[in-house]
Amino acid sequence: MKAAIAQIHSVLGDVEKNIKKHLEYCDEAIKNKAGLIVFPELSLTGYSLKDLNFMIAVNPKTTRLLDDLKKKSKKISIICGLAEEGDDFAIYNSGILIEQGEIKHIHRKIYPPTYGLFEELRYFSAGKICRSCKTKNGKLGLLVCEDMWHLSLPYLMAMDGAKIIAGIAASPTRLAAGHDEFRNYEINSEHHRTYSRLLSVYFLFSNRVGFEDGINFWGGSEIIDPFGNVTAKAKLFEEDMIYGEINFEEVKRARHQARHFLDENADVTIQNLIKISDFRSPQKNDEDK
Repeated sequence: MKAAIAQIHSVLGDVEKNIKKHLEYCDEAIKNKAGLIVFPELSLTGYSLKDLNFMIAVNPKTTRLLDDLKKKSKKISIICGLAEEGDDFAIYNSGILIEQGEIKHIHRKIYPPTYGLFEELRYFSAGKICRSCKTKNGKLGLLVCEDMWHLSLPYLMAMDGAKIIAGIAASPTRLAAGHDEFRNYEINSEHHRTYSRLLSVYFLFSNRVGFEDGINFWGGSEIIDPFGNVTAKAKLFEEDMIYGEINFEEVKRARHQARHFLDENADVTIQNLIKISDFRSPQKNDEDK
Protein backbone atom coordinates (compact mmCIF):
# COMPACT_ATOMS: atom_id res chain seq x y z
CA MET A 1 0.00 0.00 0.00
CA LYS A 2 1.24 3.46 -0.85
CA ALA A 3 0.65 6.20 1.73
CA ALA A 4 0.55 9.93 0.99
CA ILE A 5 1.24 12.77 3.42
CA ALA A 6 -0.48 16.03 2.49
CA GLN A 7 1.41 18.92 4.10
CA ILE A 8 -0.99 21.81 3.65
CA HIS A 9 -1.86 25.29 4.85
CA SER A 10 -5.43 25.51 6.18
CA VAL A 11 -7.59 28.63 6.16
CA LEU A 12 -8.72 29.54 9.67
CA GLY A 13 -12.45 29.01 10.11
CA ASP A 14 -13.27 28.28 6.43
CA VAL A 15 -14.25 24.61 6.53
CA GLU A 16 -15.73 24.53 3.03
CA LYS A 17 -12.57 26.00 1.46
CA ASN A 18 -10.42 23.57 3.43
CA ILE A 19 -12.55 20.62 2.33
CA LYS A 20 -12.11 21.68 -1.30
CA LYS A 21 -8.31 21.65 -0.83
CA HIS A 22 -8.53 18.22 0.83
CA LEU A 23 -10.43 16.85 -2.14
CA GLU A 24 -7.84 18.26 -4.59
CA TYR A 25 -5.00 16.60 -2.68
CA CYS A 26 -6.98 13.36 -2.49
CA ASP A 27 -7.41 13.39 -6.27
CA GLU A 28 -3.67 13.90 -6.73
CA ALA A 29 -2.90 11.05 -4.34
CA ILE A 30 -5.37 8.76 -6.12
CA LYS A 31 -3.65 9.52 -9.45
CA ASN A 32 -0.41 8.40 -7.82
CA LYS A 33 -2.09 5.17 -6.63
CA ALA A 34 -2.03 5.96 -2.90
CA GLY A 35 -4.41 4.00 -0.68
CA LEU A 36 -4.16 6.34 2.34
CA ILE A 37 -3.68 10.09 2.69
CA VAL A 38 -2.83 11.83 5.97
CA PHE A 39 -3.57 15.54 6.55
CA PRO A 40 -2.34 17.66 9.52
CA GLU A 41 -3.96 18.49 12.87
CA LEU A 42 -7.16 20.57 12.62
CA SER A 43 -6.72 20.54 8.85
CA LEU A 44 -10.42 21.14 8.18
CA THR A 45 -10.72 24.14 10.50
CA GLY A 46 -7.36 25.80 11.06
CA TYR A 47 -5.55 25.77 14.39
CA SER A 48 -5.99 29.07 16.28
CA LEU A 49 -9.75 28.77 16.61
CA LYS A 50 -10.19 29.98 20.21
CA ASP A 51 -13.85 31.00 20.76
CA LEU A 52 -14.61 30.17 17.12
CA ASN A 53 -14.52 26.55 18.30
CA PHE A 54 -18.03 26.88 19.68
CA MET A 55 -19.39 27.83 16.26
CA ILE A 56 -17.28 25.61 14.02
CA ALA A 57 -17.17 22.29 15.91
CA VAL A 58 -19.22 19.45 14.39
CA ASN A 59 -20.22 15.92 15.26
CA PRO A 60 -18.43 13.92 12.52
CA LYS A 61 -21.03 11.16 12.60
CA THR A 62 -24.02 13.42 11.97
CA THR A 63 -22.78 16.48 10.04
CA ARG A 64 -23.38 16.73 6.27
CA LEU A 65 -20.21 18.84 5.85
CA LEU A 66 -18.11 15.69 5.45
CA ASP A 67 -20.29 14.08 2.76
CA ASP A 68 -17.88 14.86 -0.11
CA LEU A 69 -14.93 13.48 1.86
CA LYS A 70 -16.95 10.37 2.65
CA LYS A 71 -17.61 9.84 -1.07
CA LYS A 72 -13.92 10.36 -1.86
CA SER A 73 -12.97 7.86 0.84
CA LYS A 74 -14.39 5.06 -1.31
CA LYS A 75 -11.28 5.55 -3.46
CA ILE A 76 -8.73 6.49 -0.77
CA SER A 77 -8.68 6.31 3.04
CA ILE A 78 -8.46 9.80 4.58
CA ILE A 79 -7.04 10.95 7.91
CA CYS A 80 -7.69 14.59 8.78
CA GLY A 81 -8.28 16.84 11.79
CA LEU A 82 -11.18 18.92 13.02
CA ALA A 83 -12.88 20.42 16.06
CA GLU A 84 -15.28 17.70 17.20
CA GLU A 85 -18.43 18.33 19.19
CA GLY A 86 -19.24 15.37 21.45
CA ASP A 87 -22.70 14.14 22.32
CA ASP A 88 -22.42 16.07 25.61
CA PHE A 89 -21.40 19.22 23.63
CA ALA A 90 -17.81 19.14 24.88
CA ILE A 91 -15.35 20.10 22.12
CA TYR A 92 -12.29 18.02 21.26
CA ASN A 93 -9.24 18.46 19.04
CA SER A 94 -9.75 15.25 17.08
CA GLY A 95 -8.25 13.24 14.28
CA ILE A 96 -10.64 11.15 12.19
CA LEU A 97 -10.26 8.29 9.75
CA ILE A 98 -12.75 8.30 6.87
CA GLU A 99 -12.83 5.07 4.88
CA GLN A 100 -15.21 3.37 2.46
CA GLY A 101 -17.78 6.13 2.90
CA GLU A 102 -17.83 6.09 6.71
CA ILE A 103 -16.23 7.66 9.76
CA LYS A 104 -14.27 4.60 10.85
CA HIS A 105 -12.34 6.02 13.80
CA ILE A 106 -12.07 9.15 15.95
CA HIS A 107 -9.13 9.91 18.23
CA ARG A 108 -9.62 12.77 20.67
CA LYS A 109 -6.34 14.48 21.58
CA ILE A 110 -5.43 13.21 25.03
CA TYR A 111 -2.91 15.93 25.92
CA PRO A 112 -4.11 19.37 24.72
CA PRO A 113 -1.20 21.62 25.81
CA THR A 114 -1.45 24.79 27.86
CA TYR A 115 2.11 26.07 28.17
CA GLY A 116 4.19 28.61 26.26
CA LEU A 117 2.11 29.88 23.35
CA PHE A 118 -0.42 27.03 23.67
CA GLU A 119 -3.83 27.48 25.31
CA GLU A 120 -5.77 24.48 24.04
CA LEU A 121 -7.23 23.41 27.39
CA ARG A 122 -9.13 26.70 27.51
CA TYR A 123 -11.13 25.56 24.48
CA PHE A 124 -10.77 21.76 24.15
CA SER A 125 -11.61 18.91 26.49
CA ALA A 126 -9.06 16.12 26.81
CA GLY A 127 -9.67 12.70 25.31
CA LYS A 128 -9.25 9.62 27.47
CA ILE A 129 -9.22 6.66 25.06
CA CYS A 130 -6.11 5.37 23.29
CA ARG A 131 -6.94 2.47 20.97
CA SER A 132 -5.85 1.41 17.51
CA CYS A 133 -8.41 0.79 14.77
CA LYS A 134 -8.95 -1.78 12.06
CA THR A 135 -8.67 -0.43 8.53
CA LYS A 136 -8.70 -2.02 5.08
CA ASN A 137 -4.92 -1.49 5.13
CA GLY A 138 -4.27 -3.13 8.50
CA LYS A 139 -4.40 -1.90 12.09
CA LEU A 140 -3.53 1.76 12.59
CA GLY A 141 -3.00 4.08 15.53
CA LEU A 142 -3.81 7.80 15.33
CA LEU A 143 -2.24 10.48 17.54
CA VAL A 144 -2.64 14.26 17.57
CA CYS A 145 0.44 16.50 18.01
CA GLU A 146 1.23 16.71 21.77
CA ASP A 147 0.17 13.07 22.09
CA MET A 148 3.40 12.21 20.25
CA TRP A 149 5.42 13.71 23.12
CA HIS A 150 4.02 11.15 25.58
CA LEU A 151 5.78 7.83 24.99
CA SER A 152 2.97 5.85 26.64
CA LEU A 153 0.59 6.56 23.73
CA PRO A 154 2.61 5.14 20.79
CA TYR A 155 3.39 2.18 23.08
CA LEU A 156 -0.32 1.61 23.80
CA MET A 157 -1.20 1.87 20.10
CA ALA A 158 1.42 -0.72 19.14
CA MET A 159 0.44 -3.04 21.99
CA ASP A 160 -3.14 -2.79 20.67
CA GLY A 161 -1.97 -4.15 17.33
CA ALA A 162 -1.12 -1.03 15.29
CA LYS A 163 1.55 -1.59 12.66
CA ILE A 164 1.14 1.96 11.36
CA ILE A 165 1.07 5.02 13.64
CA ALA A 166 -0.14 8.25 12.06
CA GLY A 167 0.72 11.44 13.91
CA ILE A 168 -0.98 14.65 12.78
CA ALA A 169 0.35 18.00 13.98
CA ALA A 170 0.22 21.78 13.84
CA SER A 171 3.68 22.37 15.26
CA PRO A 172 4.77 26.02 15.50
CA THR A 173 8.26 27.19 14.58
CA ARG A 174 10.61 27.82 17.48
CA LEU A 175 14.19 28.74 16.59
CA ALA A 176 17.22 27.58 18.57
CA ALA A 177 20.48 29.53 18.52
CA GLY A 178 23.81 27.83 17.90
CA HIS A 179 22.53 24.94 15.77
CA ASP A 180 23.32 24.29 12.12
CA GLU A 181 20.30 22.02 11.66
CA PHE A 182 16.67 23.10 11.98
CA ARG A 183 16.02 21.91 15.53
CA ASN A 184 12.22 21.65 15.26
CA TYR A 185 12.57 18.95 12.62
CA GLU A 186 15.63 17.36 14.18
CA ILE A 187 14.05 16.84 17.61
CA ASN A 188 10.66 15.66 16.33
CA SER A 189 12.23 13.27 13.84
CA GLU A 190 14.37 11.75 16.60
CA HIS A 191 11.18 10.91 18.48
CA HIS A 192 9.47 9.41 15.44
CA ARG A 193 12.49 7.30 14.49
CA THR A 194 12.78 6.03 18.06
CA TYR A 195 9.13 4.99 18.17
CA SER A 196 9.43 3.25 14.79
CA ARG A 197 12.58 1.39 15.80
CA LEU A 198 11.48 0.32 19.29
CA LEU A 199 7.92 -0.61 18.31
CA SER A 200 8.80 -1.93 14.82
CA VAL A 201 6.05 0.13 13.16
CA TYR A 202 5.66 2.58 10.30
CA PHE A 203 5.35 6.18 11.50
CA LEU A 204 3.52 8.70 9.29
CA PHE A 205 3.97 12.30 10.44
CA SER A 206 1.88 15.08 8.87
CA ASN A 207 2.63 18.64 10.00
CA ARG A 208 1.03 21.77 8.58
CA VAL A 209 2.63 24.88 7.10
CA GLY A 210 1.73 28.54 6.69
CA PHE A 211 1.06 31.52 8.96
CA GLU A 212 -1.94 31.89 11.23
CA ASP A 213 -2.65 34.43 13.98
CA GLY A 214 1.05 35.39 14.04
CA ILE A 215 2.21 31.78 14.29
CA ASN A 216 4.31 30.04 11.63
CA PHE A 217 4.13 26.27 11.11
CA TRP A 218 7.22 24.51 9.79
CA GLY A 219 6.10 21.35 7.93
CA GLY A 220 8.85 18.73 7.67
CA SER A 221 6.36 15.85 7.39
CA GLU A 222 7.94 12.44 7.02
CA ILE A 223 7.47 8.70 6.59
CA ILE A 224 9.60 6.35 8.68
CA ASP A 225 9.97 2.59 8.22
CA PRO A 226 9.98 -0.06 11.02
CA PHE A 227 13.78 0.10 11.24
CA GLY A 228 13.74 3.82 12.06
CA ASN A 229 14.79 5.03 8.60
CA VAL A 230 13.28 8.20 7.09
CA THR A 231 12.06 7.05 3.67
CA ALA A 232 10.37 10.31 2.60
CA LYS A 233 10.63 13.87 3.89
CA ALA A 234 8.57 16.93 2.95
CA LYS A 235 9.88 20.45 2.45
CA LEU A 236 10.17 22.96 5.28
CA PHE A 237 7.69 25.87 5.33
CA GLU A 238 6.02 24.96 2.00
CA GLU A 239 2.99 22.92 1.01
CA ASP A 240 4.09 19.54 -0.21
CA MET A 241 2.99 15.95 -0.82
CA ILE A 242 5.18 12.93 -0.14
CA TYR A 243 4.65 9.22 -0.68
CA GLY A 244 5.95 6.02 0.84
CA GLU A 245 5.34 2.31 0.53
CA ILE A 246 3.82 0.45 3.48
CA ASN A 247 4.85 -3.21 3.48
CA PHE A 248 3.96 -5.33 6.51
CA GLU A 249 6.64 -7.80 5.52
CA GLU A 250 9.05 -5.09 6.65
CA VAL A 251 7.31 -4.96 10.04
CA LYS A 252 7.70 -8.73 10.28
CA ARG A 253 11.35 -8.55 9.28
CA ALA A 254 12.08 -5.80 11.82
CA ARG A 255 10.41 -7.74 14.63
CA HIS A 256 12.27 -10.92 13.77
CA GLN A 257 15.65 -9.21 13.53
CA ALA A 258 15.24 -7.50 16.91
CA ARG A 259 12.66 -9.10 19.21
CA HIS A 260 12.38 -6.25 21.73
CA PHE A 261 8.77 -5.54 20.76
CA LEU A 262 7.73 -9.20 20.53
CA ASP A 263 9.26 -9.82 23.96
CA GLU A 264 7.51 -6.83 25.55
CA ASN A 265 5.52 -7.99 28.62
CA ALA A 266 2.44 -5.80 29.01
CA ASP A 267 1.50 -7.54 32.28
CA VAL A 268 4.75 -6.40 33.90
CA THR A 269 4.01 -2.83 32.79
CA ILE A 270 0.42 -2.97 34.08
CA GLN A 271 1.36 -4.52 37.44
CA ASN A 272 4.09 -1.97 38.09
CA LEU A 273 1.94 0.97 36.99
CA ILE A 274 -0.73 -0.14 39.47
CA LYS A 275 1.89 -0.27 42.25
CA ILE A 276 3.27 3.14 41.25
CA SER A 277 -0.23 4.60 41.09
CA ASP A 278 -1.08 3.21 44.54
CA PHE A 279 2.14 4.59 45.99
CA ARG A 280 1.48 8.02 44.50
CA SER A 281 -2.12 8.24 45.71
CA PRO A 282 -2.88 11.02 48.23
CA GLN A 283 -4.14 8.45 50.77
CA LYS A 284 -0.87 6.48 50.55
CA ASN A 285 1.18 9.66 50.93
CA ASP A 286 -0.85 10.62 54.04
CA GLU A 287 -0.20 7.17 55.51
CA ASP A 288 3.54 7.52 54.85
CA LYS A 289 3.59 10.81 56.71
